Amino acid sequence: MNADPTVQSKLLQLADADTELARLAHRRSTLPEQAEVERLEAERLSRKDAAVAVEIVLDDLDRDIKKLEGEVDAVRQREARDRKLLDGGTLAPKQLSELQHELGSLERRQSVLEDELLEVMERREASQADHDHAGARLTKAEDELIDAERRRDDAVADLENACQRCEADRAALVGQIPADLLAIYEKQLERRGVGAALLQARRCGACRIEIDRGEIARIAATPADVVVRCPECGAIMVRTKESGL
Repeated sequence: MNADPTVQSKLLQLADADTELARLAHRRSTLPEQAEVERLEAERLSRKDAAVAVEIVLDDLDRDIKKLEGEVDAVRQREARDRKLLDGGTLAPKQLSELQHELGSLERRQSVLEDELLEVMERREASQADHDHAGARLTKAEDELIDAERRRDDAVADLENACQRCEADRAALVGQIPADLLAIYEKQLERRGVGAALLQARRCGACRIEIDRGEIARIAATPADVVVRCPECGAIMVRTKESGL
């Protein structure tokens, strides 16, 4: 295939544009800002789970407190009723003895219940402090996540703008290259990732393999408008003054 050397040189610009697009695509798929967002999202979920776990403990303690308060209240009501009967002075000696024994049992029961209630309330106070701490850590994680998402979005927008500029440059170059030459370039680009490269110092710029002297002599004798391809990787080798032929 023949193509004007000036047209062939545009393949180098096209290759640069494709290399840049590949670099931008790789950058997009390995964006550090995205990795940070994913890390913080996992941390936020972990801290949310921790906060929920403490809330469950608080709910259980609140139920225990309500139950104990109910039991203490029932004992006090029973004690008040017994004392009213005791103060009435109408009980037989046996009933009086039984009532006094019951009052003693109620006092001991009330003391035990009040001690249990105090212990549970202290545990709830400690759990409330844990809950407040977990809530603060969750809020911090959420704020950090929002900030990381903003940085990620800014980075993505910058990459998209760079891609749009690069794609516009590429489209302008494609319009200056003959369809048959472009087809060879595109097929090679799809197959090996590089469609064209500079021949420099006996090396193909695509595969970086040094070409033997006999092949170099043949290429040097080839007219400038003949499209030359690398015998190793198949990339179009563009010859310029830098090729040293």
